[in-house]
Amino acid sequence: MSDVLTEITPLTERDCFHIVERHKSEFTYPLHRHKEVEINYIEHAAGAKRIVGDNVETIGEYDLVLISGEDLEHVWEQGSCDSNDIREVTIQFSVDLFGKTLLAKKQFYTINEMLSKGKHGLSFPMSTIMKVYGIIDNMVKTSSPFDQFLLFEKLIYELSLCKDAKVLASSSFAHADRSNEGRRVQKVKQYINDHYNEDLRLGMLADMVGMTPAAFSRFFKLRTGKTLTDYIVDIKLGYAARLLVDTNKNISEICYESGFNNLSNFNRLFKLKRGVSPREFREMFRKSKVVV
Repeated sequence: MSDVLTEITPLTERDCFHIVERHKSEFTYPLHRHKEVEINYIEHAAGAKRIVGDNVETIGEYDLVLISGEDLEHVWEQGSCDSNDIREVTIQFSVDLFGKTLLAKKQFYTINEMLSKGKHGLSFPMSTIMKVYGIIDNMVKTSSPFDQFLLFEKLIYELSLCKDAKVLASSSFAHADRSNEGRRVQKVKQYINDHYNEDLRLGMLADMVGMTPAAFSRFFKLRTGKTLTDYIVDIKLGYAARLLVDTNKNISEICYESGFNNLSNFNRLFKLKRGVSPREFREMFRKSKVVV
């Protein structure tokens, strides 16, 4: 079940990036992945459904997403969108465009950080969309390749300054780490990733990093933006979502294999966090993918 369409983009070794604008009345491209980084801007598509990894959302009138994880499945579906003029601008570029040396420079710190987070998919708020709309519009309109590249650099930098971009797919589904949060947090996260289906206690995890439970609980929330309980639930749900997509195991098996001990609770939490039931999530992926 895990095979999905792998897109071969028009990008060549001589291109800095590839940009294309489309006007259409429906979304028809199937669930897919590609190795290139993608920025996808969509307007006039309220009600369309966006799937990025195990994140499922209904979008508004405007949508702007960056995806830099080459194995991260994604698709935009029609949903309840009834627009006759959906505008979509897609920009794709190689993750090696800037090079490790350049990304290591302090002037590129925010860009490097954004590309790292983008392995999970990033959705940008309306305030950022309004800020970069003119840049995207001018990139489409200009006939000068060099001017287009200067606009591209400006776009990447402006997006990297956004502090409210929403991380979409969970770490365990996207097979990606959420980086630079400190040695102690990383140690606990790795233990959770390796033992997510076991009984994980706050006291035990706090002991691992030499902190009291209360202090560690505050420390973890400060560094990650999530409570320890919420983080553990998200990791479990990410593994469950991956099993729903990649295997034919029944939902009860997946529930217990992912570390939940109650099927009703698993179904409730999955729908609360993903917006759909485990069964609906599996059906969405089956419907959207093209087996290759």
